[in-house]
Amino acid sequence: MKYRVMGKTGVELSEIGYGAWGLGGIQWRGGSDEESLRALHLGFSLGINFVDTALAYGDGHSEEVVGRAVREWRLPILIATKIPPIDRIWPAREQSKFSEVFPSDYIAQCTEQSLRNLGVERIDLQQFHVWNRSWTEQEEWKKVVEDLKSSGKVRFAGISLTEHDPDSGVELAASGLIDSLQVIYNIFDPAASDRLFPAASRSGVGILARVPFDEGSLAGAIRESTEFEEGDFRGFYFRGDRKAQVAGRVRGLQADLPEFASKLPELALRFCLSDPAVTTVIPGMRRSSHVTSNVAAANSGPLSRGELSILKKHRWDRNFYQ
Repeated sequence: MKYRVMGKTGVELSEIGYGAWGLGGIQWRGGSDEESLRALHLGFSLGINFVDTALAYGDGHSEEVVGRAVREWRLPILIATKIPPIDRIWPAREQSKFSEVFPSDYIAQCTEQSLRNLGVERIDLQQFHVWNRSWTEQEEWKKVVEDLKSSGKVRFAGISLTEHDPDSGVELAASGLIDSLQVIYNIFDPAASDRLFPAASRSGVGILARVPFDEGSLAGAIRESTEFEEGDFRGFYFRGDRKAQVAGRVRGLQADLPEFASKLPELALRFCLSDPAVTTVIPGMRRSSHVTSNVAAANSGPLSRGELSILKKHRWDRNFYQ
């Protein structure tokens, strides 16, 4: 495993982090806690030292599973979690105010609940799970971040940016108060590299690249005939004719890079790690086989300039979260 420093913090994160949304057991179906724990332990043994979870993932269940695995491992593992918006609306309403979505007493309550779920005394990275670019100039969030850090219960502070709106983090990066920004970044949606990555690099802000597989399409897991269990998030994400759209796009990608036709997950992860602004990539992993293959992909290093040039034409501007 290779490691990268998270901005100006001096903390080294494994290039492959552990995305723990799927461990919550509600939005992603078909897993089990026992399987998740085995996968987490395997990841730790292969050098993964960073896990990203959230209070909203399974109403805290993901945090509980992650906390148990980390306590059983006994060696240092960095844990990031997130405070959900009080109204549980993703993305935030355009007219909302930070103080309405994240009241100070609510932030304190969520932080305490996450500490209990995780079984730790301090959260390594506490993030806001939703953001509105109009909040950036408001003073409330700045004081909240300072209070969180001074409390001793939070080491670093970050923000998980709204889907397909990476530019909302450009001014945040320059604020000097944020240690990391979490953002969607993948072959189909590389927009974060346009303006956000340069801004983050200038300001010493770490980048956590999420959704590297586009919820499964860039792992080659989505076909026209794919079906999901009732209630699975992917049934919403890939509704209507979206599976057919994805399958067609993936076939085009495989035709242009035939050497990766049977190993799309490797291509997707190596694409993300080819940009030095990225601190870590956090694919969702619920099974040990996912962990093994993802770590091996990272060990193959960045893609060549020629491969990256080919991938530029596969940029796909759309928002399946709407």
